[in-house]
Amino acid sequence: MADPKRVLIISPYFAPSNAADMQRVRMSLPYFKQFGWDAAVVVVDDQYSEMLKDELLQQSIPAAIHIYKVAALSKKLTGKVGLGSLALRSMWYYLKKVNQLLRQTKYDLIYFSTTQFQITILGNYWKRKFKVPYIIDVQDPWHSDYYKNKPKSEQPAKYWFSYRLNKYLEPVAMNHVDGLISVSEGYIDDLKARYPAIKNIPGVTIPFGAFSPDLKIATANEQQFKPLLQPGFKNIVYVGRGGADMHPALSATFAVLKSCIQADPDLFKTIRIYFIGTSYAPAGQGKQTILPLAKEFGIEDHVVEITDRISYYHTLNTLQQADALLIPGSDDPNYTASKIYPYLLTHKPLLAVFHSKSPALKVLAEYDAPFAYSYDEDKNVQIKIADFFKTVALGNMPEQHYNAEATNKYSAENMTKQQCLFFDEVISK
Repeated sequence: MADPKRVLIISPYFAPSNAADMQRVRMSLPYFKQFGWDAAVVVVDDQYSEMLKDELLQQSIPAAIHIYKVAALSKKLTGKVGLGSLALRSMWYYLKKVNQLLRQTKYDLIYFSTTQFQITILGNYWKRKFKVPYIIDVQDPWHSDYYKNKPKSEQPAKYWFSYRLNKYLEPVAMNHVDGLISVSEGYIDDLKARYPAIKNIPGVTIPFGAFSPDLKIATANEQQFKPLLQPGFKNIVYVGRGGADMHPALSATFAVLKSCIQADPDLFKTIRIYFIGTSYAPAGQGKQTILPLAKEFGIEDHVVEITDRISYYHTLNTLQQADALLIPGSDDPNYTASKIYPYLLTHKPLLAVFHSKSPALKVLAEYDAPFAYSYDEDKNVQIKIADFFKTVALGNMPEQHYNAEATNKYSAENMTKQQCLFFDEVISK
């Protein structure tokens, strides 16, 4: 049998930090070996991470995986000059540690899987110095004009600086990358159009996977989690970031709920929609972005927004306690909402309202998810959303059973297999 190939994964945020961008790596680690790859991960020690910690995340990581930790500069120090990102704070330490690893061990591939994109510029350096190819997992756009013409109130913090920094750094990494993985085909298309030098490199769209062991961990530890849902109501739950980009999907949803309440206030008085963890700000400092919209529709008594983020397994536990689930999509057509997979794992009724071009709708169609709609092209979307709310209010919503073929296709195991096949393709070039 041939020796396993070796991949060195760069993921600044990692368990126990409760960061969305490390979930692909965490869910893939149990399966790399069976598809011919030995994986090691270089992470930033979680003492330097500002993210909420969830120690349970470490239960799913195989003990045999080599995890190397690096330091980072203090955010209190670097934040004063606008350099608060974990990538920039840890870059020097990554350079030293990975140089050491590449001198000691032969790695066939370097895999950046993170939204801390600035760290990927080191791929170019390591490729030249050690002749190791690298690939980048494009989970979100890096340099983007999406917020350029948005009101300042809707732009991310320090947008002026980050926009210019990313415009300079992105070509350093992208012009020399050997392969691109993305959750959205549109992200790869945009990068290849922007950088002709990579027009012919391999690229593949691989969503995040559904990792069923997580539900068992959440259930086994449910006594640790504070209940967030109020008994006696029909509770519909969304856990994840908020933002103005979700207002088109939510406006369509809230308009329907308002009309339902007006038509039959007694039936719909028990409906509550929870939006939990909508802000990335520190606990107690988040700005509400959903409840103000609900107030515009006059349905604020039916909407609860909790800006503070909760841990990953607290999220899963809360989803399992809900009567139904909601995922509003972004107005960005490429937005794919990787969170759909844990939602689907719960088999709870799921209302998904997305832009018509979102890749998420295609995935949900493969699952035979019955309540996935586009807010911009579906002429009957209001009737369909109203039917969903009515069924939930009546308590007649059955447990959802999804297409077995799609369930297997989008499992974390199969998504890892697709990554490994892509690794093989890249190193064979």
